[in-house]
Amino acid sequence: MCRHLAYLGPPVPLSRLLFDPPHGLAHQSWAPRDMRGGGTINADGFGLGWFPPVLSERLPVVYRSARPLWSDPALPGLAAATSSGAVLAAVRSATVGMPVTESAAAPFHDGPWLFSHNGRITGWPDSVVDVAAGLPVRDLITLDAPTDSALLWALVRARLRAGATLGDALSSVVTSVAAAAPGSRLNLLLTDGQSIAAVVYGHALSVLASEGSVLVASEPVDDDPGWRAVPSLSLLVADPSAVHISEGAFA
Repeated sequence: MCRHLAYLGPPVPLSRLLFDPPHGLAHQSWAPRDMRGGGTINADGFGLGWFPPVLSERLPVVYRSARPLWSDPALPGLAAATSSGAVLAAVRSATVGMPVTESAAAPFHDGPWLFSHNGRITGWPDSVVDVAAGLPVRDLITLDAPTDSALLWALVRARLRAGATLGDALSSVVTSVAAAAPGSRLNLLLTDGQSIAAVVYGHALSVLASEGSVLVASEPVDDDPGWRAVPSLSLLVADPSAVHISEGAFA
């Protein structure tokens, strides 16, 4: 299982999400608390996506790598020197048989959107052939990588391009894929730099909301008592001013 997080709020150094907290994403990459049968560490790549506060266009910068997060000697300095008020980051534990490449690491991105998947599609790839057939051929032959996560991103992106909201795009994809591939773990995280949408389906998610900011993560990054667990089979939609959780959305 992978680990991921998304933050919206006042600009903070990326190191405050990755390295500074006692259980930040860097710590989770080698000592995750809850993998649920999906490996023991997250050493198969990582990625960061952030929106630079000084740019007029709301387009993110993305940095991905196939190496373990802890093995990148430039990353601590980069994270300390780079601030953003909108961030999505992930570390990867690849499913057996799937490639370990930079393009397979989240966040997947297009335009203003950043996306991550924590889990796996059961019966891949045969179980979702019919679901994938609904995509434009161009999207299928230009997947970031031959992985279940890249396909999920293509499915979500197609709905976003058609005008769906972040939450509706995730809900539609999870509903269709879960029906085609029962037992899948479909924990999805999506942001456009203004709001966050997430699905809890087969794993855990927690949210920390404080005045003017929201942090959503697979695992709490510290011991702040404000963290609360998002119930299984729920859809979360949040921005810095409010958090909405639809419990039982996929029951």
